[in-house]
Amino acid sequence: MDDDPKDNVGLHHAFLRSLGVNLSVFEPPSSPPRKYAIFISHAWKHDYEYQALADLIKPDLDFNWENLSVTKSDPLELHEILSKSHRFLIRQLDCQIKKAECLLVLAGMYVAHSPWIQSEIEAAIEFNVPIIGIAPRGNERFPEAVMHAAVGRAGWNRRSVIDAVRQWARPAITPITARPPSKGF
Repeated sequence: MDDDPKDNVGLHHAFLRSLGVNLSVFEPPSSPPRKYAIFISHAWKHDYEYQALADLIKPDLDFNWENLSVTKSDPLELHEILSKSHRFLIRQLDCQIKKAECLLVLAGMYVAHSPWIQSEIEAAIEFNVPIIGIAPRGNERFPEAVMHAAVGRAGWNRRSVIDAVRQWARPAITPITARPPSKGF
């Protein structure tokens, strides 16, 4: 009887595992975890909440993300000549939000009074970027603007926010590589 060694691979692996051998070191490395592109909408007056949320979900081995937010410490550029131009700023915000796979909105009650946050929500809707409402620490109520626009909500804990991002973020966009020109056309 000819025994093919390939037929016994499972038995060999079971035997090696029973001896405590870690077989994962022999397996090819898995692909790196997904890196999410996230825009966190927030009011600069409440910058401490933005910073606390960014710290809460800071990238690690379990969850990786690129921060597309506009922060107080890294504001958008002003128009060279028209330094008070909102239109120029909104176009820049649109570009950032368009690249995002989801928009996290810190859903404090001040959202109803912030035209900037409302513009960011409007842009996310326009560009089909899923919106996730994040209840700031201790808050249970969500402003109407967030309730109506959000596809999901998360509480103020790391697992809740990460689970919401994984559930609702739009699929990652893979870059298109140029094809060589075809011959004969």
